[in-house]
Amino acid sequence: MSAQPEHTPVPTYAPAPGAPAELLAQLHADHRAPRWVPAFEQEWTAALEESRRTYSLATLYEVLQDWQARLVSAPTVDAFATSGRDDSGFVEPEQIRRRHR
Repeated sequence: MSAQPEHTPVPTYAPAPGAPAELLAQLHADHRAPRWVPAFEQEWTAALEESRRTYSLATLYEVLQDWQARLVSAPTVDAFATSGRDDSGFVEPEQIRRRHR
């Protein structure tokens, strides 16, 4: 019998120390900066307060991951929006929830 765990724990995401500043610079460079920069700063400030209160960095990491994902997916969203594709066939989540009740 071995004292080693049966599974390997998933390493937690730990961004580089300069990641927030780099992300903010990328947000400033994007054409959505007037909307995105204040939204990021508001979420980042709230995450900092929560991390101070809980002594956990998880919320900070989540905010960074969410905004990094937004930046990465933005060109695809832009391409879809300008393509003229019809997205009217989609169903709103609220409609699905109402159907199941």
